[in-house]
Amino acid sequence: MPKIEYLPPAPKGAPVSGQNRRAVAARLVRYYMLYKWQVAAAFLLMLGSNLFALLGPWLSGEAIDAIGAEGGVQFALVGKYCLLMAFFYLFSAGFSYILSVLMIRLSQRIVRKMRQDVFDKILALPVGDLDRIAAGDLINRISYDISTVNASLSNDVLQAATGIITIVGAFVGMVAISPALLGVFSVTIPVSVVITVVRSKSMRPLFRKRSAKLAELNGFSEEMLSGLNTIRAYGREEEIYGKFCEKNTESADAYYRADYIGSLIGPSVNFVNNFGTVLISTAGAFFYLYGMISVGNISSFLLYARRFSGPVNEFANILGEIQSALAAAERVFRLLDRPSEQADAPGAKELKDVRGDVRFDHVRFGYDEGEDIIKDLSFRAEAGQTIAIVGPTGAGKTTLVNLMMRFYDPRGGRILLDGEDIRNYTRKSLRAAFTMVLQDTWLFEGTVFENIAYGREGASPAEVRRVAEEAHISDFIEGLPKGYGTYLTDGGALSKGQKQLMTIARAMLSPAKLLILDEATSNVDTRTELLIRDAMGRLMRGKTCFVIAHRLTTVRNADLILVVKDGDIVERGRHEELLARKGFYSEIYSAQFE
Repeated sequence: MPKIEYLPPAPKGAPVSGQNRRAVAARLVRYYMLYKWQVAAAFLLMLGSNLFALLGPWLSGEAIDAIGAEGGVQFALVGKYCLLMAFFYLFSAGFSYILSVLMIRLSQRIVRKMRQDVFDKILALPVGDLDRIAAGDLINRISYDISTVNASLSNDVLQAATGIITIVGAFVGMVAISPALLGVFSVTIPVSVVITVVRSKSMRPLFRKRSAKLAELNGFSEEMLSGLNTIRAYGREEEIYGKFCEKNTESADAYYRADYIGSLIGPSVNFVNNFGTVLISTAGAFFYLYGMISVGNISSFLLYARRFSGPVNEFANILGEIQSALAAAERVFRLLDRPSEQADAPGAKELKDVRGDVRFDHVRFGYDEGEDIIKDLSFRAEAGQTIAIVGPTGAGKTTLVNLMMRFYDPRGGRILLDGEDIRNYTRKSLRAAFTMVLQDTWLFEGTVFENIAYGREGASPAEVRRVAEEAHISDFIEGLPKGYGTYLTDGGALSKGQKQLMTIARAMLSPAKLLILDEATSNVDTRTELLIRDAMGRLMRGKTCFVIAHRLTTVRNADLILVVKDGDIVERGRHEELLARKGFYSEIYSAQFE
């Protein structure tokens, strides 16, 4: 089998190189552009919300100056400015609410599109890639990574864009009110920026370590829980408990350290900002005494300074979250950039009227370069024959099936079906000519009827009952709470043998002319195996059957038995012939029954 490739989930705060960051951001922008009118509406709402909010400090200052006017309080002006403030803040809040709803819907649409693209890509990937990538890694990309991107799209991007508009607007307001006070305020801005940047850099490795320790804890927990019965059987509960406590403590310490360092940023920056407020107030008092500024303008300037400082303080956390989202998006795009399964050859034709004559002609194949599993394999399965493939683990039995269905293509030689190279057929029509029953049973969420009828589209209830009876599973199905209408969740409470029998019944229903049984009776007890053998024999008539088995009792009646060892056929013949030769097959048979 090919070597497994596993990429861990993108850790929180994980850095992305500058070039990659720009490329990933550009691809995310393309997703945004799929909904350009919503993006334009979001920008206008964001601009309107911030501009209305930024008018508040100026109106507040004007109201204060109207209270302290030389002729006494100008109640009309104060009321006017207060009403305008209420009006603008109300509109700002309304626009902000609509914007939040719009961004949530927009991010969900983008994420839905991205998740659909990832799932479509997984379906289009070559089987070789799917064999190499760990299933958990694919799940992480379609769930954790895309969820990370979703959180950033709906919150961080909006917060960052809003912050930029707020900073620019507040800066313009401060310049318009008093350039001199802005000079005083600029003393504290670099200090808060430096504290934020330096602390953020020191936090990133802590976040990575925190994620790594959490991953270790999750992995250990999953491994131990899956083997809980074995742990109890060997009495290792205390030992496992000790290891869990150790990893749990390491994870908690990593969380504490990261959160502790992170919690220092807020108080430090707030201290600097409060110190800036003191400087502005002190300088503003002197300017007021010399008639350079009014009290209302000092108040407005202080409010603009607060609005300016807020986004600056938040940018470190926002940028960290955005960087995590870019790292997650990069992993998603790396999957999307994998080449899909090779297209059918030009002029490939649909496979119709299948007879089922299969021939391997000097086939050579290996999963990895320079490591051939099948070296020079030739044999013929005539239409309607049952071909058994036996041999030790790793001999290449399942590989033959993968080659017949074009999950992989041979590196040398060719495989013929009805006299035609299978590469000249479309993959879809070729695979439709096969039906398979595998050692690993697969039942989906649905009724018993739906699971069996999956073998043929449009199967009637009578046909489903017929194959269930022939597979000797009708009795236990009818004993279920709702019979054939019983809803299964990953097989429900069925035993492994019952699940296997249902997949066999599903295969019996299929009209395909080529049948593959890969250890199909491995989960069936000996008595049940005997019960279904006769029914399987009747259903296999007229089909070319390939039976991969370790239990040699299942291959005694095969028309041809191929004994595979180290990628080559070392013996071939019928059961009695092979036993009479006293060769490798006879050794396997003796090992099982003597």
